[in-house]
Amino acid sequence: MSRRINEKFVLFVATLASVGMFFINFVMDWEFWVPPVIIFGVFCLWMVNISDKIDFDVRKTVYFDYALLLVFYHGVHKTSFTDIAMAVILVMSAYSSLNSAYMMNAFLLEYFVLLFIHLINLPGGDPIVFDKLTVSRVLFQTGMVLLIYYIHTRAINDRLEDEEENRRKDERIEENDNSMEDFLSNISHELRTPVNVVNGMSDLLIKKGVGNEAASIKNAGVRLAYQIEDIQDYTECKRNKVFLEEDNYMSTSLINDVVTSFRMNDNASHLDLVVDLDPGVPTMLWGDIKKLHKIFRHLLENAVKFTRAGGIYVKMYSEKTDYGINLGIEMTDTGIGMDSNAIRSISQGMYQANKKRNRSSGGIGLGLFIVYGFTHRMGGFVKIESEKRNGTTIRVTIPQKVVDATPCLMIDKNFDGAVLFHVRPDKYKVPKLRDFYRSMASNLALGVHVSLYSADTVYEVERLKEKLNVTHIFMGQEEYEENKGYFEVLAREDIVVAVSAGPDIKTPENSSVMLMPKPLYAYPILKILNEGKDAGDVDVTANVRRPVFKDVKALIVDDEPMNLVVATMLFRDYEMIIETAESGREAIRKFRENDYDLIFMDHMMPEMDGVEAMKLIRAAASDLGKNIAIIALTANAVSGAREMFIKEGFDGFIAKPINTADFERVVSRVLNGTAAFGGEKR
Repeated sequence: MSRRINEKFVLFVATLASVGMFFINFVMDWEFWVPPVIIFGVFCLWMVNISDKIDFDVRKTVYFDYALLLVFYHGVHKTSFTDIAMAVILVMSAYSSLNSAYMMNAFLLEYFVLLFIHLINLPGGDPIVFDKLTVSRVLFQTGMVLLIYYIHTRAINDRLEDEEENRRKDERIEENDNSMEDFLSNISHELRTPVNVVNGMSDLLIKKGVGNEAASIKNAGVRLAYQIEDIQDYTECKRNKVFLEEDNYMSTSLINDVVTSFRMNDNASHLDLVVDLDPGVPTMLWGDIKKLHKIFRHLLENAVKFTRAGGIYVKMYSEKTDYGINLGIEMTDTGIGMDSNAIRSISQGMYQANKKRNRSSGGIGLGLFIVYGFTHRMGGFVKIESEKRNGTTIRVTIPQKVVDATPCLMIDKNFDGAVLFHVRPDKYKVPKLRDFYRSMASNLALGVHVSLYSADTVYEVERLKEKLNVTHIFMGQEEYEENKGYFEVLAREDIVVAVSAGPDIKTPENSSVMLMPKPLYAYPILKILNEGKDAGDVDVTANVRRPVFKDVKALIVDDEPMNLVVATMLFRDYEMIIETAESGREAIRKFRENDYDLIFMDHMMPEMDGVEAMKLIRAAASDLGKNIAIIALTANAVSGAREMFIKEGFDGFIAKPINTADFERVVSRVLNGTAAFGGEKR
């Protein structure tokens, strides 16, 4: 039982004993002033219990003292001689739940004191005659008291030993947790540092055009970086030590990440990705964008891994709530599926459909468990629906706060026309894929309030064109290539013809047909609907403009020379002026001698770590009257590292290997946008 329940039990027994004593005192005509004292005593006991300001040990002492007085008052009367043992056994049994051996000792001593008082025959009443019956009764009762004393004392000692063992066990667990955190921090730094060099140097080789080998090295480095993150994330989910790093983010960035990840996945070339983004999702939300990206990545990688034919349907939607929205993420594939036992085992971690050494599926089997861990930490839930050989649907729902409730996708209010969706239904070997495309098209049309019509054949296209004010026709690559001449003619008229196509499509010279790179999703469709033939580049990933931090003077501090090379190469692409330092002391000296706008500081360095160096630079800045922004640029990227560095006094945090999107976001925020003087296509 819990301590609070035991305390209530002792109070209940003390109250019952007081009520009994009240009536005994009245029947036996004992001291008249005692009943009011008993009533006052019980009242005080409950007041002590109700008060939260009195320590538990003090409360125990009050309960104990009251019991001693009550037993003594009862036992000191000669008429109670034969009941002394029963009263002592009662309080021993009740008060043993408070786990204090000294109480048992005191009650036993009180028993012998009361016996002694009766033996010496104090004045008042008839003396007690110690005949054979009385002596045998006293001996029996004394034996019972000693036995009960032994039983309760031993039980108390056993419980105290268990508590002490549990306390030592908790201390060992906490010590192991701290050791594990130190281990993760160190292993993260030691593994991420060479991975950062591999990724950075391969980027440099790719820019020099050395060939596909550099791209293969880069892909291997990225994969290794992901697996290092997965091991850390899995460990933190297992230990319930997941920290949230919440900030404002654009909802469409999640979909852009899915599209980019799919294009970079070599195993996905034979699959179709259909992205269904509800236009009503708020433009800007508040949450942990990094963990949401990871949830999307794991769901997508899992779907690709176990899907041999057909495709993957990604749906993102929102439901309004009192606190903001419930952000819904749905990932459906046409893969091998799972049985009910597999679904149950996923939440326990490290589930893989094929654990043989020659298995065809990759990965280390942590993805879905991480999805569960992150989702539950953010207050959401995960639901899996699957059947063997019939695909899998995973739905993730996560509560998010709304920063900007404007719909993320909107159509021009002056749009007036009919849209045709021309897809031949018999071309899909996997029927579900046809349903994916139809759901995406109908949901998008419904969300932006556009009249959408399905046309399975060219004949239906022509028929609908004669009946309706058709302004746009969207189709797949196969449909276009089968009737290329017909659609080229339409494209030269007032109708916008848009084709979702792969890189192998061939169009005539001076073609007016607009190409939408696969996978098909809402952004290019809305851009074409709003801008028509003037839409230009409809690929959002190619159209994102990166900031340029022109003439921003930065100092990079790192004890690893290759890390300095990688960071210098990357940052100079943003037109920054870069200097380097290989230690905290060198950084302090250079700061005193030069003017910098930014300092990027590594964490784990010999002699002086990054935190100490940062604080000394802050002190020097105060002495020199300078303002300086210092960003932690470190391979120590365990969960909660960002909060730790910000709390220590850093202005921002960037993890290694360096993610360009994180770099741009953090530097832009730290500089408050004053250095983003323009842009160029990434």
